[in-house]
Amino acid sequence: MADRGVDLAALPKEVREQLAELELELSEGDITRKGYEKKRAKLLAPFVPQTQNMDVSIKLTPGHPSDPASSPNAIPIAAPRQHRAHRSGGTRDDRYRSDIHTEAVQAALARHKEEKMALPMPTKRRSAFVQSPAENCTPPDTSSASEDEGSLRRRQAAISAMLAQNLQSPEYWINRSVQGSSTSSSASSTLSHGDGKTHNHSQGQTSMLADVLAHTRIESSSIPPDVTSTVPQDRNSRANLPPNIVVKGISRVQSRSSMMETAGGVPAHSRVSTKIQQLLNTLKRPKRPPLSEFFLDDSEEIVEVQQPDPNTPRPEGRQIIPVKGEPLGVVSNWPPALQASLARWGATQAKSPALTVLDITGKPLYTLTYGKLWTRSLKLAYTLLNKLGTKNEPVLKPGDRVALVYPNSDPGMFWVAFYGCLLAEVIPVPIEVPLSRKDAGSQQIGFLLGSCGVGLALTSEICLKGLPKTPNGEIQQFKGWPRLKWVVTDTKYLTKPSKDWQPHIPTANTDTAYIEYKASKEGTVMGVAVSKISMLTHCQALTQACNYCEGETLVNVLDFKKDSGLWHGVLTSVMNRIHTISVPYSVMKACPLSWVQRVHVHKARMALVKCRDLHWAMMAHRDQKDTTLSSLRMLIVADGANPWSVSSCDAFLNVFQSHGLKPEMICPCASSPEAMTVAIRRPGALGAPLPARAILSMAGLSHGVIRVNTEDKNSALTVQDVGHVMPGALMCIVKPDGPPMLCKTDEIGEIVLNSRAGGTMYYGLPGVTKNTFEVIPVNSGGTPIGDVPFTRTGLLGFVGPGSLVFVVGKIEGLLAVSGRRHNADDLVATALAVEPVKTVYRGRIAVFSVTVFYDERIVIVAEQRPDANEEDSFQWMSRVLQAIDSIHQVGLYCLALVPGNTLPKTPLGGIHVSETKQHFLEGSLHPCNILMCPHTCVTNLPKPRQKQPVGVGPASIMVGNLVAGKRIAQASGRDLRLIDDQEQSRKLCVWPTNMHQFLSEALQWRAQTDPDHVLYMLLNAKGVAVSSATCSQLHKKAEKITAALLERGGINTGDNVVLLYPPGIDLIASFYGCLYAGCVPVTVRPPHPQNLGATLPTVRMIIDVSKAACILTTQTLMKTLRSKEAAASVNVKTWPNIIDTDDLPRKRPSQIYKPPTAEMLAYLDFSVSTTGMLTGVKISHAAVNALCRSLKLQCELYSSRQIAICMDPYCGLGFVLWCLSSVYSGHQSILIPPSELETSLPLWLSTLSQYKIRDTFCSYSVMELCTKGLGTQTETLKARGVNLSCVRSCVVIAEERPRLALTQSFSKLFKDLGLSPRAVSTAFGARVNLAICLQGTAGPDPTTVYVDMKSLRHDRVRLVERGAPQSLPLMESGTMLPGVRVIIVNPETRGPLGDCHLGEIWVNSPHNASGYYTIYGEESLQADHFNTRLSFGETETLWARTGYLGFVRRTELLDASGDRHDALFVVGSLDETLELRGLRYHPIDIETSVSRAHRSIAESAVFTWTNLLVVVVELSGSEQEALDLVPLVTNVVLKEHHLIVGVVVIVDPGVIPINSRGEKQRMHLRDSFLADQLDPIYVAYNM
Repeated sequence: MADRGVDLAALPKEVREQLAELELELSEGDITRKGYEKKRAKLLAPFVPQTQNMDVSIKLTPGHPSDPASSPNAIPIAAPRQHRAHRSGGTRDDRYRSDIHTEAVQAALARHKEEKMALPMPTKRRSAFVQSPAENCTPPDTSSASEDEGSLRRRQAAISAMLAQNLQSPEYWINRSVQGSSTSSSASSTLSHGDGKTHNHSQGQTSMLADVLAHTRIESSSIPPDVTSTVPQDRNSRANLPPNIVVKGISRVQSRSSMMETAGGVPAHSRVSTKIQQLLNTLKRPKRPPLSEFFLDDSEEIVEVQQPDPNTPRPEGRQIIPVKGEPLGVVSNWPPALQASLARWGATQAKSPALTVLDITGKPLYTLTYGKLWTRSLKLAYTLLNKLGTKNEPVLKPGDRVALVYPNSDPGMFWVAFYGCLLAEVIPVPIEVPLSRKDAGSQQIGFLLGSCGVGLALTSEICLKGLPKTPNGEIQQFKGWPRLKWVVTDTKYLTKPSKDWQPHIPTANTDTAYIEYKASKEGTVMGVAVSKISMLTHCQALTQACNYCEGETLVNVLDFKKDSGLWHGVLTSVMNRIHTISVPYSVMKACPLSWVQRVHVHKARMALVKCRDLHWAMMAHRDQKDTTLSSLRMLIVADGANPWSVSSCDAFLNVFQSHGLKPEMICPCASSPEAMTVAIRRPGALGAPLPARAILSMAGLSHGVIRVNTEDKNSALTVQDVGHVMPGALMCIVKPDGPPMLCKTDEIGEIVLNSRAGGTMYYGLPGVTKNTFEVIPVNSGGTPIGDVPFTRTGLLGFVGPGSLVFVVGKIEGLLAVSGRRHNADDLVATALAVEPVKTVYRGRIAVFSVTVFYDERIVIVAEQRPDANEEDSFQWMSRVLQAIDSIHQVGLYCLALVPGNTLPKTPLGGIHVSETKQHFLEGSLHPCNILMCPHTCVTNLPKPRQKQPVGVGPASIMVGNLVAGKRIAQASGRDLRLIDDQEQSRKLCVWPTNMHQFLSEALQWRAQTDPDHVLYMLLNAKGVAVSSATCSQLHKKAEKITAALLERGGINTGDNVVLLYPPGIDLIASFYGCLYAGCVPVTVRPPHPQNLGATLPTVRMIIDVSKAACILTTQTLMKTLRSKEAAASVNVKTWPNIIDTDDLPRKRPSQIYKPPTAEMLAYLDFSVSTTGMLTGVKISHAAVNALCRSLKLQCELYSSRQIAICMDPYCGLGFVLWCLSSVYSGHQSILIPPSELETSLPLWLSTLSQYKIRDTFCSYSVMELCTKGLGTQTETLKARGVNLSCVRSCVVIAEERPRLALTQSFSKLFKDLGLSPRAVSTAFGARVNLAICLQGTAGPDPTTVYVDMKSLRHDRVRLVERGAPQSLPLMESGTMLPGVRVIIVNPETRGPLGDCHLGEIWVNSPHNASGYYTIYGEESLQADHFNTRLSFGETETLWARTGYLGFVRRTELLDASGDRHDALFVVGSLDETLELRGLRYHPIDIETSVSRAHRSIAESAVFTWTNLLVVVVELSGSEQEALDLVPLVTNVVLKEHHLIVGVVVIVDPGVIPINSRGEKQRMHLRDSFLADQLDPIYVAYNM
């Protein structure tokens, strides 16, 4: 940093004042950390002592390899013989095989064994997978911090603790640290940066504070800034303390009074000056643009910033000097163009063999001579130009692009096609043969063809027959491909050119000769255009470097369509009249030794192979004793740049040295599609010293620095050189990211090349071309080193002694995690070195990184062998985690094993990494085993929030709100007026209120005044009214039940009676029967006959808790209660008296009971809350009366109206609407039991249409059923005549936050049936008050606001614009019912809060419940919830606590009375919230994110278990998708909620318990999970 050597005490006063002001801005969040550092550096710049530029050059001077012992940074030049002493015969070796590495891995694992912990193994259901017993396995090591690092942390913690004790009074702290007290001096090493002098100056506290702060800031690298509380709305200002200690949660009000903040260097002696100073600062601040214009990524606020480790190795060498290859010699007989060579050999050496093709068994099939090659290519060129179209309109013109589609087994046809195109001057684009529509990367090939403008494809007859066809015989249109014309190039279809036709062979120029395809890291396929002059120059450079001579023989095992296989085996070979023997991949699979046999049989001088071929030959070498490789002078290893090639080369040499192979024959090379060949090792002379090896430290490599590994051989990487740079080329090493700055000599960078022999551009993509092909390196000062453009090769490496080139990896294999770079190949090698690999296939492993929560996370996917059992796989996975952690010091995020042969392949059988990554992110990988370790690798989570004790009283908050101009957050409904006028009451058809206070009287009055008016109609699944009840019928039915109760039940007044009925009119009649008898009815949902074991205990519990004197029910249910099945789960002998009310005699009771006072109990409302609590509340007659009146006014209910109710009638507002409201208001209720919808989904909607219903009430479960089940059938419903335009209000009755997504999708889906988007709304009630809000006919439409989820977690409300990141839409819960008042209260201080502040909703209304019905009469609990007073403000009113968090916001809309409308927004239940990392989470928010993660997630629920977040997911797809969900769920929760999921449980649909209101019973689910009763498909422990 800029202030590294500045004595801050010696700075001028004004500079110190400016620094103090900067500190203040930072603490108040008006400037970002970045801006702060920048401004601070600028202020201190003039006072920084200038240091000399030291050149600590690494001793890698070209040509003079220094003695490894004398120089710690030198690369040890190990003699290969010593090197090989460690290696085994290598029968099980591989391209990633290195015994040294295997030893290292074993050593690392042995270290871990010592600290064995139990890691829970994931559990699978037997049906889905073969299960093995779970045993404890070694867990991944989390303690990778070294000893001294740990002691440093301990020291820091001690200092922090010491200082934290002195933080109570800031002045005290300032004085102590300024006066050099014991605490300060003991911490001086940390705090004052080596300046141990004590400060006793008396310059005023301000400058002192600035001074101390300035000193402490220097060490700020150790502790990241506190980012947990920087929400602009209500920001907790932090005291500017040493960065080692972060004081959180001092609220604005408190810090103003206690901290006496200084601004601009003025001591704040009085409150007034602070206020004025604050105002001045506010005016100085730059204005922020309004949020709606753009959204800034808030990662800086959220992420824990990883502080740089002071021990990180940094490059110390001097700047690299560009390396020049030897000049490209001019040979007299080099042709002017490549086609000219072919013409020459075709004429003069017609019999000379050009290409030998092998059949599937490895025997020669045919040989193409140079004469044949020339004449066939000529025929093709003539045909292409003259025979495809008409003379005036040819299909092809010179310069057009043509796709070449030939299989690997047919090089002959390809050669003819390629040279035919060159002669016709059309541009060949060789691509792979598409085998099916779903080929990995097929769509990307389409992108390539499109960007190159290809319209014609050349292929062979056999290949054409094998292409996938449509039923009518046409070639299938491949996904993403342009329309192609196919041309067959077999000789019989070609035309001999006329005598006067000659191909035009110009001297090689800059026109494009051919296009080679290249796939990027992301999977995009681009075409690298190679000009004619580049093609020729490259052939010349290869000829010079490899010393090719006329008439030699070359065995080529590589793909001849691209890369070295094309450059050596097709182009350079023709230029030098070489005889090429092509060994296809299919032959190699059948006979891995075939290429060695070809070398032996043909006495080949050169062989062109990959490490894979060396490995295969080695595995099979026992079969051939008499083969000899002594004829070879050069074994070119095309992927010798892979760091792991060294072990393959060594092992191959070990085995085949006895067969005549000499060490100097092995020639690794480095190449890239853009720059073509970058470097190649020249064939050595016999007995010449062998080239160097570099043994590098992995840790150094991860920081991009070359460090020789001396101490820990376990984490070393041995690399071999790839020879010298190509003739005629100039090479530099530049930084891989940012501007192309030259690296230092001991720094790893990207190799860039300037040469006439490279690609010229990405065809058709000028933008990308510029960044790759036109790079001008700059020196450390930023000035270009010249004007020659270089090409990026995508290879990472360095230049070693003697200008040898070393490659340590590829850019596309680079995984940048937390500022360090890891090579995918290195990780693969480590994984494969974990012995024994009985678990996975060696070559079938993919490593990539995915971005999750602002950093890259490493994922490894491998194919599992079919014989590997569960336990072995898990063991192997755990060991891979440990090995990678030990050797690379990086945590793995996810390790997945998939069944064999299921990963997407490249055409030559490798793994298609980008496609694999795509499958992983889409959730279509279908792993059979998965291990997630987010806890170890996600280290940038924000710090947990520590709640501070609230030091501010409710009165101060209230005053603060008033000062800030905020009103107290409260809202109320209309007045509940009494109607006294008898005349008016007759008109409205209500009974005179002053006469009848009780519903029982209301029913009697209606039975007398309007006996035949139908109050209720019950529909069955067919929509037929199975029963109905007029006023008199209902009254008579109720009388019969009363008589039965009094006679058979032996009931006393005030006894509780349980009503156990299916939804219907019997339930209503028995309710009024109880009221007539003076009993207290308790409605209970009947047990489910198919699921008695789960539902009957709840019934029993309510009966026991309510102390019911008898049970009224139907005959069927009475039999069920006494059945054997019931006896299995409850004691059936102890039921109270059971009366069945099906066939009662016609009897009238002697009298009908009238309660002496309206405060008497009317009924008990029992309900199971979502947290699994069974609560019964007491509802008085007065509350019933007030509630019914309130509903009547809100919904304008009167006798001539019809409403439809489709919800369960057992508790809450559902019961009130079903049983009470019609009797009070006289309207007709059409009752639709929700269970009927299961057999006939459209029942509810068709009823609304048939009866022209204006108002309907339903539950969320009903709405969800319709949305999911009928969403696709709107056309059918329309055809049936369903029309919903009559519906004025459709209200969802709930006790939760409105489910906005569901109501919106319901509105959108049924808009086509005429449903008005304004019709759908929600209601809100709680246990203490069954109906608080309900969107009736009057009042403005419900509003929706967007709140910031981060603030919500901190219990604050910050409103943001729609679409803002991390925003959550909340819909108003409906208009307040008449007579209801709510206020938002701080649940801890019980003081009222201001507008738009989050707090508990308290309610006051005449229809509040009277209290909880409890057996033991816990009055304290009851008083707390039902009769609570505010601690400040309006302290006389009695409120009931709802237990829900929410806020009130005054909107611009007007309500019926003309005042501005106050909207109530419910956020969620306090009981349900999850406290994690000191923050408050609402389960529904996490569940919403999880449900979006994958299409197969039907439903999800979350809960906590020992501080771990458990996510239960219902899988609606096939069981093979189960494990796909684990990483997706983990990713989405981490990304959107900054939480690590501890356990992911995948279950069948319907496992998550849901109550009648459609609410998830999360606590029941938790209990079932802990009792192991879920029968999960899979349980993943993300440990």
